Amino acid sequence: MAPPDLTSLLASSPVDFDFYEALYKHFHSQPELSYQEAQTAAKAASLLRSLNSGYEVHTSIGGHGLAGVLHNGTGKTVLLRADMDALPVKEDTGLEYASRVTMRDKDDVIKPVMHACGHDFHVTALLAAAERLAKLKDSWSGTLIVLFQPNEERSGGAQAMVDDGLYDKVPVPDIVLGQHVMARRTGSVGCRIGNIMSEADSFKITLFGRGGHGSMPHRTVDPVVMAASVVMKLQTIVSREVDPDQFAVVTVGSLQAGQTENIIADKAEVRVNVRTQNHGVRNRILAAIRRVVKGECEASGATKDPLIEETTHFPLSVNDETVTKRVHESFEAFFGERFDPNTPCSTASEDYSILGSSQGKPCCFWFFGGTDAKTWDEAEMRGSLTEDIPVNHSPFFAPVIQPTLATGVETLCIAALTFLKKS
Repeated sequence: MAPPDLTSLLASSPVDFDFYEALYKHFHSQPELSYQEAQTAAKAASLLRSLNSGYEVHTSIGGHGLAGVLHNGTGKTVLLRADMDALPVKEDTGLEYASRVTMRDKDDVIKPVMHACGHDFHVTALLAAAERLAKLKDSWSGTLIVLFQPNEERSGGAQAMVDDGLYDKVPVPDIVLGQHVMARRTGSVGCRIGNIMSEADSFKITLFGRGGHGSMPHRTVDPVVMAASVVMKLQTIVSREVDPDQFAVVTVGSLQAGQTENIIADKAEVRVNVRTQNHGVRNRILAAIRRVVKGECEASGATKDPLIEETTHFPLSVNDETVTKRVHESFEAFFGERFDPNTPCSTASEDYSILGSSQGKPCCFWFFGGTDAKTWDEAEMRGSLTEDIPVNHSPFFAPVIQPTLATGVETLCIAALTFLKKS
C-alpha cells in the first residue's frame, strides 16, 4: 500500500481533470515546431500566473523557455521539467482533436506539425502538478521550480536556457526531475538507476560529384551512386565494428539529391543519426563514419572532400543513484506493481540532464505509459507489440488521455514531495 501521508496528501488536493483534458486537446491540436513554441509558452505562463499561488514567472529564456518559481520556506530546491516542442510529422491518428497545423521550419520549408512525441502531455501534466503542489504548500517546505523547455527535439533547448542566464533568474536546483510518456501500457511507470537514455549525435553529410545529362553518366561523377555506397557501407559499422555486447545504432534518416530523373545532380546530402550508451563505442563509431564517407568518396572519384557537419548532440542521460533510490521508494509505495524499477535504458535521447549537469547537480528521469491498456494487452497476447503499437514519432502515436494524464501528474507530485515534504 502507498504511504498514507502521500496518498492522503494527493487526495486532499484534487485538480479539475476536465479542464486539463481540454487543455491537453488544445495543445495537441495546436503544436509548434522547435524554436517556435511562442503560443505554447504564452499559454503556460498565463496559466501559471492565473493560479494566484505565488509563482514567480520568468519568460523568454533561451528562446521561448519559461520557469515558474514557488518559494515556500527553507528546504531543498526541486526542478520539474517539461518540454514543449512538436515534430514535422503529418498526423494520421484520426482523432477529433488531431493537428492540421503547418509551419515554416528553420530552413523556411513549410512542414506539417504534430505532437508525435507526447510533449503536449508533458506540458499539461506539469501545469496540473504545479497547481496541485501549490495547493499543498502547508505540507512541504523548500523551493519548487516548474520549467518549460523549448527545442528538445533539436537538442539545443536546455543548453540555450542555461546559456541565457536561467540560473541568474531562478535558484540553482538541488535536484532535477523529468519524465516522458512512452509507448507502454497506460498507468505504468518505469525508471532505473544509471543510464536511462542514450547519447545521440546527428550529422549532415554533403557529397560532391559532377552533374550532367542523365544519358551521359560517363561524363559525370554521380553523387546518388556515391551516396548509395555510403549508406550501405555505414550499415556495416555496428554489425562488424562494435562488440555485440555493446548497444549502438547508426541510422540514415534522409538521402536527398537531384530534382528530376534525367539530370544527374552535382551533390547529395545524407543525414545520419547515431545512438550509443558508452563513450568509447561512440568515439569508435564517429571515427568509422568519417573513414567510411571519405573512403567511398575517394573510390567514387568525388570532385572534392565531403563536408561532415554535426547538427545535434544529446548527452547520455544518467540517473543519480542516491536521488533515484529515493524516487524508487516513493514510486514503489505509491504505484505498487505498476512501477518497474529496472526498466531498460531507452534507445531514445534527451537533453534535460544539462539543466542539472551544467551545475553539478543530480538528475532523475522516468517513463510513464500512454498506450490504451486493452490495446496493449491484446497486442501482447498476440505477440505483436512491435507491429501493432505506434511508438513516439509515429504519425499514429496517440496516447489515451486517461489514466495517462493522471499518472503523469502523480509521478511529478510524488517525486517532488519525496524531497520537499515536511517530516
